[in-house]
Amino acid sequence: MVGTPLFSNAKKILLLGSGELGKEVIIEAQRFGVECIAVDSYENAPAMQVAHRFHVIDMKDAGALRAVIEKEKPDLIVPEIEAINTDTLKEMESEGYHVVPTANATKLTMDREGIRRLAFEKLGLRTAKYEFAENLDELKEAVTRIGIPCIIKPIMSSSGKGQSTIKSESDIETAWNYAKSAARGIGTKVIVEEFIKFDYEITLLTARTAQGTRFCEPIGHIQVDGDYHESWQPHPMCAPTKAKAQAMAKKITDELGGYGIFGVELFVLDDEVIFSEVSPRPHDTGMVTMVTQKMSEFEIHARAILGLPVNVDIVSPGASHVIKSEILKWAPEYEIHEASKVKDTKIRLFGKPIAKVGRRMGVALAISDDVIKARENAEKVAHLVKIK
Repeated sequence: MVGTPLFSNAKKILLLGSGELGKEVIIEAQRFGVECIAVDSYENAPAMQVAHRFHVIDMKDAGALRAVIEKEKPDLIVPEIEAINTDTLKEMESEGYHVVPTANATKLTMDREGIRRLAFEKLGLRTAKYEFAENLDELKEAVTRIGIPCIIKPIMSSSGKGQSTIKSESDIETAWNYAKSAARGIGTKVIVEEFIKFDYEITLLTARTAQGTRFCEPIGHIQVDGDYHESWQPHPMCAPTKAKAQAMAKKITDELGGYGIFGVELFVLDDEVIFSEVSPRPHDTGMVTMVTQKMSEFEIHARAILGLPVNVDIVSPGASHVIKSEILKWAPEYEIHEASKVKDTKIRLFGKPIAKVGRRMGVALAISDDVIKARENAEKVAHLVKIK
């Protein structure tokens, strides 16, 4: 732990996971006088750089997690990543601690099996066909039933890690090994999903607040190897389809409960809306809201969990594009001079202490009169940033 408490009467947030999204949440929370403590498995994570103090622990370790919660006695426990012992969070909630949005929502959404069964089997939402497998033989049988092509994912992972597309039977064993290598939590169970040739996919940021549920404008996005690559807002949708998407998002977030922002991922095929996943926290595709909305998804999240009103109005079309490293280096340097010359753009570098090949190190943001131009400029800036 570094630092000493600065406040005696302020609300206190304990952030579990200290990546780039959590960093922005802490910045917004501090603007409301909130004391912020960051937790992660390694020192100098992005959110730790702006927190009042931090702890380095294995958050899957029940004893270590309980110890830090009991030491800090936070008003709000805010999970930011998947690799957390959610059973401990449920125990702590039963003892009077407040988990955002709830411990049960955190547990369900960090487990693709739990959230898929909730969405389809309990709530009756349209999803891709799916099955689960715990070993290679079960996986082969599941692929036969679902059909090729199909998608293989660990039931718990982050940022698309462990995800593969099966295009032939020869891909199955490789996909199984990759999923096992990227799985978080206990076990190696995977989900096999039908491959849907959707027209487009969106993130519908859904804010549950003390004043009711609010929807941000749809965010279109593209993933590469299952990971966010670029996003834009607003994504055009006809009114009836948008209404269907909002109804689906409200149904599942109402079931999960609590306050805060939820990133609801949806596929759209013709005028049909298909549920994909939901995250009970700011979403990586939602980083575009730092330039497109009156309040970013991070400010909305901070306000919602503090019981404050939110504003989801959009002020300009815009886009985001990831800045990824092509090198492996501790304490990387950045050349941003040329990138900074592009009009109506911003660069947000996350401050990750080590660059790895393919690791997301920042995001380029752009606004314009139309989304197409914003996307072009965001991509241009992302490619002009040099990591060395």
